[in-house]
Order: sequence, then C-alpha cells, then structure tokens
Amino acid sequence: MREESNDGLPEAVQRTQFQALDRVMAMASFDLDGVLCHANRNYLQLLGLPQDQALGRSHQSFCTAAQVHSGAHAALWSQLRAGQAHSGVVERVRSDGSSCWLEATYTPVCDAQGQLTQILKVATDVTQRHLQEQAHQQHLERLSLVADASDAAVIISDSQSRIVYVNGGFSRMFGWTQEEVLGQAPIALLAPQMQETFTEQYRSELRGGKPVWSEEIVVGKQGQRYWAKVTSNPVINDQGVWSCTVSVLTDITRSKMHEALQHRVLEAMAREQPLSEVLDMVCLEVERIAPEVTASILEVDAQGLLHPLASPSLPSSYSALLDGVAIGPEVGSCGTAAWRNAPVLVTDIATDPLWRDYKHLILPLGYQACWSTPICGTAGKPIGTFAFYYRDATAGVASAYHQQLVDACTHLCALALEREHTRARIRQLAFYDGLTGLPNRSLLQANADQAMAAAARNDEQLAVLFIDLDRFKQVNDSMGHPAGDELLRVVAARLQKVLGPGDIAGRLSGDEFVAVLPQCDAERVTNTIERLQEQLAEPLVLADNALAISASIGIAMFPADGRDMETLLHRADMAMYQAKSSGRGRFSFFSSEMNRLAQERLALENALRKALQGGELRLHYQPQVDLASGQLYGVEALARWTHPQLGEISPARFIPLAEECGLIADLGRWAVGEACRQLAAWRTQGLAVPAVSVNLSPSSFHNLDLPRMIADTLDRHALAPKDLTLELTESILLDTNPSTMKTIEEVHAHGVRLSMDDFGTGYSSLSYLRRLPVSELKLDRSFVADLENDEAARALSSAILGIGQSLRLTVVAEGVETPVQNIMLREQGYPVAQGFLFARPLAPQDLERWLVARMAPAQASADQPVHGEESA
Repeated sequence: MREESNDGLPEAVQRTQFQALDRVMAMASFDLDGVLCHANRNYLQLLGLPQDQALGRSHQSFCTAAQVHSGAHAALWSQLRAGQAHSGVVERVRSDGSSCWLEATYTPVCDAQGQLTQILKVATDVTQRHLQEQAHQQHLERLSLVADASDAAVIISDSQSRIVYVNGGFSRMFGWTQEEVLGQAPIALLAPQMQETFTEQYRSELRGGKPVWSEEIVVGKQGQRYWAKVTSNPVINDQGVWSCTVSVLTDITRSKMHEALQHRVLEAMAREQPLSEVLDMVCLEVERIAPEVTASILEVDAQGLLHPLASPSLPSSYSALLDGVAIGPEVGSCGTAAWRNAPVLVTDIATDPLWRDYKHLILPLGYQACWSTPICGTAGKPIGTFAFYYRDATAGVASAYHQQLVDACTHLCALALEREHTRARIRQLAFYDGLTGLPNRSLLQANADQAMAAAARNDEQLAVLFIDLDRFKQVNDSMGHPAGDELLRVVAARLQKVLGPGDIAGRLSGDEFVAVLPQCDAERVTNTIERLQEQLAEPLVLADNALAISASIGIAMFPADGRDMETLLHRADMAMYQAKSSGRGRFSFFSSEMNRLAQERLALENALRKALQGGELRLHYQPQVDLASGQLYGVEALARWTHPQLGEISPARFIPLAEECGLIADLGRWAVGEACRQLAAWRTQGLAVPAVSVNLSPSSFHNLDLPRMIADTLDRHALAPKDLTLELTESILLDTNPSTMKTIEEVHAHGVRLSMDDFGTGYSSLSYLRRLPVSELKLDRSFVADLENDEAARALSSAILGIGQSLRLTVVAEGVETPVQNIMLREQGYPVAQGFLFARPLAPQDLERWLVARMAPAQASADQPVHGEESA
C-alpha cells in the first residue's frame, strides 16, 4: 500500500513537485520570530548571501529602513503569526545594499496538531519588470507634465472607450477634474448631441488601427461651447490589439467663429440683403453658439443717438424704447459703452447706477446682467454697440469664450455698418440734392409716382406745391453765392419742419422747391402753406444782414388737375406764376374754384385776426339754473362775431379757423379777460351772478404763463378764483404737449374751477378723468335731446350722473329745450341745467333784464320758462 501525503497525493508525487518548485522559485522558511531557518539556492543567490551568513538572520534585516520604521514590517509579521497568508510585490535589500523586488507569498505552516510552526516564503524575482514599470511610470509622469503644460486637452481612454487619464489642459478647457471624468465615455461627455452611429463609426476606425480626426462643437462642465479640432490615435499592443486611445482636442473656436460668421455674413452682404437681416443673422448665430446670451446691436448716429438695428430675441417693444436715446455717462451698458468708447460690464442691473433710469425696461424681461462693447469705425469712433444680455449673472458673463464671440462679431458688424454708411452716401449723392439734402428731381419723381399710385388706388386727393422764393436773385447778387446757398439750406430746413411724415419735399434747381402732400384737400393745403409762410417769415440773419423771406406758391391737385407728375408740376408752376404776379408771399390754386375758396378762407382768417385785435368780438352769456331752487347757478360765456360786410359769422366757423391759424390762444385770453370784466361790472350793479364759465382750447394750456395771466385778471377785477370756471373739451385727454397737465394743475391750485365740457362723447376716459382736477361735468346735449324717446340715452345720462356723484362732481345738463326734458333730468337727480328752455345766449344787457325778471319772487320757477325767453 502506497504512502500518501496529507493532501491526498502520493508522497513521491509531492516530493517531485516540491523539487520542481525548488528549482525555479526562491524559497525560504522563517520561525515565528522571523529568523531565517532555511533558504534554497535561488533565494540565497537572489539576496547575494552564502548560506552560512544567511541562516539565523532576522527577516527584518532583509527589509529597507523605511519599511521597518513605518511599521509595515511589524504589521506583516503580526498578520502572519495570526495565521493569515500574504502575497504581493515587496522590496528587499541585497547583501551589497542594492534593492530587489520580489513577487512573494508568505504562508503560515502548521504541524499535525494544527500548531503554527513556521512561515514559508516562496518568491520570484521581478526586479527587472519593476524597474521597467518604474521607468515607464516616470516616462508617463514626464509626459503628463508636458501634457499639463499644454493648452490642448489630452484624453487617454481604454479599449472600452472609458477615460483613464486627462491632462491639466483638459481641466482648464472644460472645467472637470480628472477624478470627475474617470470611467466616463469621452463622446457622451463632451458631445452628447452626437448620434450613436457616429460613435460606432469612430470606434470601428480606432479598432482597425486608423487615426480619426474631426472638427466638432464640444461642451464643457458649465455648458460652455467650443469648436475643437479632435485628433484620436489608437494605441496597438504587442499582440496587434487596440488597447487604448490618445485624443488631443485643440480649441479652434476663434478661427471657426471667424470662418462661420464671416462666410455667412459676407455671403449675405454680397447678396445685398438689408442691414437689419445681416445683423439679425449675426445675433442668431451667436445665440446658437452661446445659448446663455441674448445678443443686441444698436447704431450710434452722428448726433450720438442710439437706434436699434438687430435684437431678434428681445421684444420689439423694448428695442423701440431705446430708439433715439442719447448716449451718456449713465445710459445703461450700451449708451455708456458708446460714451466711453470702451466695453461696459454690468453684472447686476437692479443695483448698478448706470441702469438707474433704464432698469425698469429690462428687469421685467428677466435679464440680470448686460455686457456691451462699442463697434468702432475706421476713424476709431463708436458707430454702434454689440451687447450680450444674461438672464443668469453667473453663466460665464464676459468669459474668454464670450470675448472670442465679441471679437469676431464686432469686426463684422463694423464692416456691415460702414458698408451701409457708404451705400447711404452713394444714394445721397445719386438721389439727393448736395446743397440742401432734399430729394433731387429723380427721387422726387419716383416718390411722387408712388404717392399718386396709392392715391389712385384709394380714391384720394393729392396736392403738388411749386415753391419759388421771392427776390432770391437779389440775395445772390448783393450778398454773394455763399449767402444764397445758406438761404436755400434754411428754406429747406423750414420746409421740412412744416411738412408731415408722409409728405414729400424736393429741390428742382436754383430757388425752386416742390412739395407733394398725399391725402390732402384744399383746406389742408391752405393750412400747410400758411404755416410755411409763417416759418419763412421767421427772422433770419445772413452775412450780418437781416432778411425777410417769402415765397410764391402754386398748387395743382390730383386727380382734378392731372394724373401724372409731369402735368401736375407744370400746372403748379403756372399757378405759382399767377401767385407771383399778385405780389410776394402769395399762393394760387390752378383750379379757379379751389383758388376762390382758399382765398376766401385766407381773407376770413385775416378778418378774424383784425377783429381780435380791434375789439370786434363780443361775448354772450347763457344762464345755468339750479334745478332744485330755480336760482342762477352761473353763466357760460360764448364768443360772437359780426363782420362789417359778411354779417354774423357762426362760432362753428370761426372757432375752428382760430384753431387752424394759431389764434385760438389769443381768443381764449381775450374771452377770460372780457368775461371777468363783465362779471365785475354786474356785481358793481348789484346783480348776483355767482360765477362765469369760459371755454378754453387745449392749446391754451401749452402756455406756462396762463396761470399767472388768470390770477392777474382776477386780481384786476377784484374777483375770487371760485368766480371763474374754465371749461375743457375732452380732446385735452389726447393732448401730448408736456406743458398741458402742468398748466392745468397750476390753474387748479389757484382755486379756479375746471369743468369737463361735452362729457360722454369723444374720448371719455375714467382714468384720465381721475387725473384731471375737474369739479364739474357737463352732460353733452346729444343725450338730453334723446331723453324723451331713447331708453339708452336715459340710461347713459343716469350713468354719467352716477359717475359725477361718485367722484363728488357737479353735473350740468346742456341743451335743455323742453319741459319734459327738464322734468326727467330733475327726476334723475341732475342739480344744474342750461338750455333754450331757460334762455338763449344773451348779450350782457339782455342778461341783466333776464336776471331782474327771473329773480322777481312772483315769477320764480325752476321748471318753466319766463314768457318770451325762447325768443330772447
């Protein structure tokens, strides 16, 4: 029977295996105190010791001082004595003091009773491999230092396309540390927009040992985008298998931005696309590359005013509010950047003083920061601004990446703007008069043709004015051509000041100008000519000489006088000579009927002006009655005019004429003065007239001196402010003159009462009514006229009374003509009324008789007229 070992193997087989192991491995045994008991030849050769010097040495003597002092050796033997094996690469010291590295296994050995008796060590010399690995590691470390110093991003990924290494350039470019990206797939990390098919093709090329390169948009940790040139080289091992990939990413954003933007912008400019479209394209391309920004481009004109050119992602309402804003030291980011001619960064719009007057425009849109850079022309002066708005003030504001975008775009914007300026200059030379800047004959003809085509389509009239300066030759002959040129420039400027936005003006030659007025009838023509003659008559000094300018003007009307510009211009020229033959500063219509009407209107205007200056106007007064008591509440002053030749002229005719020819303010001042004089006179006679109302036009309130004039008038006649009521028409609600509200407030502050006339028609607005300091509303006569037969009129009159009462305003009903109307108004609760039922507007002496009769106790009645009142 064969003897077997404890493992079940025959002892002979076990012995053979041990002998084989002894021949190839370094083997040694130590007692439990770490003393070497046995060492084979391989172990002794490995340490360079003869057997007699080796046996009996402690294991600690073969270790480095660092291992002993660190406690690593003590920990090892503590582990072994506990019966735990240990394997690994260890450094040991040879007899000559050099180090060797062993792949060693320490195995605790027990006897038959299970008692630990010795430690068996089996080792293989791996010194050469370790030194090679160490050298390789040092080489890699040196490469890493080189790679980290490079601005290029270096990525090493394994055969499973998982990141095992990135350099410092990668972290600087993309923001991730090496620890954050280890094990991730580079494509999924940096280019998540790539399709799976791209990834598979990429790996297939590397697997085949082929390098791959491409230009892609890649994304960093904070969402920042780069154009990168990516070069990926596969590393093939000794077996010819793809083991890893080294990828180098170079930032080509700047060059790519220039390439992409310039290509598209220059192509658009070559196709003659409008400037706004070209610049919109720039903004949209920037926002595609950097979605965290909203781009805006403004122009800075020669007067230093901002004009929006492109901001496709901003509301048009916001851009419109910037149009015409002057640049300055505290005009947001853009106005300040243009003022300083330097970039301006505002990271908190809500608190930065540069945005103090403008933050209310942009903050509701959700933007927190704005970075604006001036766009400079060839002369180095700002011709525009390029701005980035940020919703998130921490989203890479003014980063290097955004700076690259700005650098690329401002150059292109400057090119596009200067090209547009050049084109505008060419157009100016081709189509505009070089002296006055007005359209020349060619452009005038083209614009007039378009206006006439529109007039024909819409069945409208159009006027052509031929304007020739009076005595222009004398200016040239006596003062020289430079003075004549300056005179022509002044005339052109004054002509443009008079014309509306849809009108067309041009210079033919010499002192001849033409104006084309679309949607124009004879009345508007006359108004325009009168304003022009007034403008021309403004004082002018040329070469130290005071000049009086006038012009002779001929008018031809489309379609009555012609259907093409050539015919209309010829007939307007004929009419101009007709006007010139009548004297300087005249105008004439080609049509005799229109000319007659226009001349009549001019004569009436001159007569009104004379009547106002000569005291030919007078006031009549209509009583206002307290419906509850029948007593007089007040009187309304109404202007009347009797012309020596034309007879009585209706206020419905001369009041609008006064508005049109600029006499209405004079008329209002006269009415206030005359009404106050008359009220004082009545009171001197002992007549109890509580107050007088005077109608004023909205234009009267343009005069900031009106409150002082009213106060002086009241003082002069010893009247109190409450004795005077000024009636305003609802059209004042649409008056945009900045002086109007200020003047109204000052008049009210003096204690003068304000009344809203004709309430319920036109532009009634409760919000405006709340703003106006009125104390009285006058129900329009149209509601009163329909009270008896129209339920809606009754409802509206009741509603208006309710509005007045809720606002604590007195409501006066106008136009009361029948007893039924009077009764209905009293039943509704109206406090005051006026109308023919009580009295027509009366001359002062007639009102005196009416008052005496009205106040007689026997005849006092609140709801029935006195006999004969309706014919008063």
